[in-house]
Amino acid sequence: PMAAAVWTDRGRRAVAVVGTVTRSRSSHTALKSQYDALVIGGGEICGLCRKAAYLQKGGLKTAVLERRHVLGGAAVTEEIFPGFLFSRCSYLLSLLRPHICADLELKKHGLKVYLRDPHAFTPLLEEGVNGAPPRSLTLGSDMAMNQMEIGKFSQKDAKAFPDFVAHLEKLAGAIQPLLDASPVDIPGVTTESLRKRLAAAKTLMPIVKCGLKLGRNIPDFYEIITAPIMKILNRWFESEPLRATLATDAVIGAMTSPSNPGSGYVLLHHVMGELEKEKGAWGYVEGGMGGVSQAIASSARSYGVDIFTEKDVGQVLVGSDGAAKGVVLKDGTEIHSKVVLSNATPHVTFKNLTPQAALSPEFIKTVDQIDYTSPVTKINVAVDKLPNFLASPTPDDKPGPHHQCSIHLNCESVELLETAYKEAINRRPSARPMLEMTIPSVLDPTLAPPGCHTVSLFTQFTPYHIEGREWTDQDREAYADTAFDWVEQYAPGFKKSVVGRDILAPPDLERIFGLTGGNIFHGSMSLDQLYLARPLPFLSDYRSPIKGLYLCGSGSHPGGGVMGSPGWNAALAVMADLKRR
Repeated sequence: PMAAAVWTDRGRRAVAVVGTVTRSRSSHTALKSQYDALVIGGGEICGLCRKAAYLQKGGLKTAVLERRHVLGGAAVTEEIFPGFLFSRCSYLLSLLRPHICADLELKKHGLKVYLRDPHAFTPLLEEGVNGAPPRSLTLGSDMAMNQMEIGKFSQKDAKAFPDFVAHLEKLAGAIQPLLDASPVDIPGVTTESLRKRLAAAKTLMPIVKCGLKLGRNIPDFYEIITAPIMKILNRWFESEPLRATLATDAVIGAMTSPSNPGSGYVLLHHVMGELEKEKGAWGYVEGGMGGVSQAIASSARSYGVDIFTEKDVGQVLVGSDGAAKGVVLKDGTEIHSKVVLSNATPHVTFKNLTPQAALSPEFIKTVDQIDYTSPVTKINVAVDKLPNFLASPTPDDKPGPHHQCSIHLNCESVELLETAYKEAINRRPSARPMLEMTIPSVLDPTLAPPGCHTVSLFTQFTPYHIEGREWTDQDREAYADTAFDWVEQYAPGFKKSVVGRDILAPPDLERIFGLTGGNIFHGSMSLDQLYLARPLPFLSDYRSPIKGLYLCGSGSHPGGGVMGSPGWNAALAVMADLKRR
């Protein structure tokens, strides 16, 4: 629906805001009253219903029920302002598992990705020497160019950088077997019959493969997943712009600082991805992130999956035997099924959708303890002119290589990141926030009118509550003003180019996209919520205390927007359980 609203951009111009016109079509068939499998929610943090496709391929008549009018969860394209298409929440692609992409033939179903190279640009706020522009740091796939860029700040760091990248890639490559498999079946290995123990022993193989690939690097792997990232970066490098640029990937999406234990794993998680067989690459999806969702939906439909939008699930139906029997929509419609898979966060699944009487008080208490703290406020900006950075000016409004990057602002020193984090944990939005700017329309002209651009500002650090109270519209506008003031210092003229802005604080990310706490990962990626403990130590196998109810979203292992693995593993658990029935 085209929701009517008018926003005023600081009194300069009125902007008509269109709700969402990239409406996703539902299945042509009518919603049936009986299915083999129901999937609640059309998306994780980055995608949708691959598990539905796998269930359907396994012979289960499957339906996906999405509460919004657009499919994809947080991976959606929305026309917030007329003519401007935004990846409104999730905005970059990398962690889609290659075998999922190949198996579902996503390219055949319309997926097109623009690789970015270079991939990181960090301009500095400083006076240029002898009339030269301020310095900047640009990193990409060309290692010789990277060393030239780093050499502007430290020749020692330039020499060490190739070894650091190779070291990080080795650690990230070793963990790949764990991403594509369910966690170890501890009860099966330790307490079941000999026959079941032997069967469960197969779940040990990914860990064995990981250990073999790591070899003598096991201590290094242990350190990076437990240590503050600064302990590691300080060992390798001495220049602030390089350390701070690398540190941003250790805190992105996480309410943590580079000096906190566990931040090293967040960095490792962000180099695990792959695009077009290029390790660690990130890219823009043509037409926005909704292009991923639409390609997966097209593939799922080709296998016979029924997909419905505007079907808001009110509750999971639980029979007298304690097993899931289907769902009831908020309009009262009952849909029965053999199994139910929830793409929602564990909190939404067990606190909002599951009858509380069907769960023990002890279980509910543990669910309440899952950490969903988020530092993120996303600001989507429509501009009528390309930002022109003092550190790398371009003439005639033409994009330079750095415009396709993740542009790191307020990231020239680790101290800036630490200060911004401390303000947020003291329940105040950062006065000098960490800003990651992307301009996907530089590579994908379908996103904006000629001469105009769509800008994404992924910002940190902001609390869920401001000094104990709810966010107000004034708070949102004031924070966006602060962010824009900082962008203006790096790229004068930016504020005058703004046609409209869409401000999504943590509560907005929760309300619109179902991200509990505004957490983009469906739960913090801290060590106590990973692998065997994701989302809880006794829920890591995708099964819930309710027989026939499964978790299949990013709140499950491996989390963090690793697209495909949770759904794949949940589907395998469903098929195994149904076979035993």
